[in-house]
Amino acid sequence: METARSGYTLPVFAAAAAVAALRGLQTGESCHSITLDLIQPAESVEIPIEQMAPLGNGTVLAITRSDPGDNLDLTRHTPVWAIVRFSPDAPEPITLVGGEGIGKQADQHPAIYRYAREVITHNLLKHLQPNQQITVEIILPAGRELAKRTANAAFGVIEGLSLLGTTGISQPLSAPAQLAEYQETLAQQVAQFKTLVFCLGENGLDLARTMGINPAQLVKTANWLGPMLVAAAALGVESLLLFGYHGKLIKLAGGIFHTHHHLADGRLEILTAYGVRAGLAGPLLQDVVNSATTEAALQRLRQEGAAVVAAVYDLVVAGIDERSRAYVEKQGYKAPRIGSVLFDGDRLPFSQSTTGAEILRELC
Repeated sequence: METARSGYTLPVFAAAAAVAALRGLQTGESCHSITLDLIQPAESVEIPIEQMAPLGNGTVLAITRSDPGDNLDLTRHTPVWAIVRFSPDAPEPITLVGGEGIGKQADQHPAIYRYAREVITHNLLKHLQPNQQITVEIILPAGRELAKRTANAAFGVIEGLSLLGTTGISQPLSAPAQLAEYQETLAQQVAQFKTLVFCLGENGLDLARTMGINPAQLVKTANWLGPMLVAAAALGVESLLLFGYHGKLIKLAGGIFHTHHHLADGRLEILTAYGVRAGLAGPLLQDVVNSATTEAALQRLRQEGAAVVAAVYDLVVAGIDERSRAYVEKQGYKAPRIGSVLFDGDRLPFSQSTTGAEILRELC
């Protein structure tokens, strides 16, 4: 089987552009590539620089272009800009600013998260002279438009993309070759732990760590939930927590076990069906099924009160657990203890099954 090609995450290209711009500011010379320390994993890579230009007033622009490898990533080939200038009166050596195309969080801070800040500042500090202070503005010229094709708004990020991730390597999450790598990693984790946590993506991984769950017990599944559930059962996992955004995990409650939207959706229809089981009135059900997103549907339910949300989502999480166990057993394996915890667009857990709550208490 052909091996899928890995690339690099968006924070890596932002860091490379920033370092190139700093070097141009310091020396006045252009460079064609930047050697970057990824930190996670512990390796160095060479990132090509497409263009560098002085902008006047003591600023330099550097441009690179995103390459996520074989990952189905909408940022493929998108330009990443960094503008750097000296800021002698700044309180810190490096002031990081989100420019055009970088999303804003609810508190208006730029959506530049921990790993992105770490890889950018770590690599810049290597080239910064003593007593130098700089301001670094990261710009994604296509970010605002690309964000319309993401779920960023559901997570409270508006007007652009996030610099999000926990690693510099962009794995081809939706390529079939990646499944084998995920299963191999899973086998290594099962050798150490009999309780694991499945997270679809970076938001779940980051939130789980914040809540105090051991990172070594976190498993990134991407959209391969069905095959990963079966692999976990085959490897002898005893307890499994499904931890994720409600707009993704709700698909499992409808029996959909590959969660990429290109293959299957039906989220609002599933939520509506569980609303019927919860006894919701017809007009409210119409509002739910006609919502633009599952996050909007959740907000509509919240308008009716916490009891209504609980009535629907208690059934949803129970359905996720039940359908997941049934999926594993249909493949001929004994299902582990499976529980689920859902978080909303504000990255706040709001619904958990009985088993999910038990496993979460054990993990934290």
